[in-house]
Amino acid sequence: MAALPPVVDSATWRKELDELRAREKAATRELDAIAAQRRRLPMVKMPEYTLVGADGPVRLVDVFDGRSQLIVYNHMWDPDPNAEWQCGGCTSLTSSFTRLDFLDNYDARFVIVTQGPIEAALAYAERVGNKMTWYSTADSPFGADVGAPPGGGFAFNVFLRDGETVYRTWHTSGRGVEQLTYTFALVDVLPYGRQEEWQDSPEGWPQGPAYSGWLDSPDVARLYGPAE
Repeated sequence: MAALPPVVDSATWRKELDELRAREKAATRELDAIAAQRRRLPMVKMPEYTLVGADGPVRLVDVFDGRSQLIVYNHMWDPDPNAEWQCGGCTSLTSSFTRLDFLDNYDARFVIVTQGPIEAALAYAERVGNKMTWYSTADSPFGADVGAPPGGGFAFNVFLRDGETVYRTWHTSGRGVEQLTYTFALVDVLPYGRQEEWQDSPEGWPQGPAYSGWLDSPDVARLYGPAE
């Protein structure tokens, strides 16, 4: 059996929780300050790009679909045409985004862009139950220009539209992407956390290799894809 946290009386538990809460509140204020700095970032004017969507070629400015703000998740794509599955991390992360209409109230849209050919990308989205809007940058330098080149690279990019002109305002990759999904936030409040060996956990806590608890692409397809 896995180790357990120590058992204490309510007063002791409340005292330690209050000490932790002070750090949590400080972290919240720091995140507010980071968001304020993010709102003050300069931006970079983008050249014109043409992507491909379900209905054919579409200009980047039209991907906004009339909104002024656009979030793009650049989904990794294995160029091997015989590849059965695509990036498990990307597939798992994007599977969490199922209700995005709330962004309409913020004049914003959120889409996936991948290096995969659009027919293959749409088929894969259907297979794993992904309901987001997908675009392909297979015939465009767009992906490579925003940190997601062919054969590798995943990222979040954010854009602002002013009329017919598009600007890039923010970018993150690596562990930065986990801040935009609820999955790790939920797991991190569990007593045993992510159970990955790199994390600082008490002696005896269950731990395994990094990513061992993550859903892989076949898991996502089994859980969220069309019923067989």
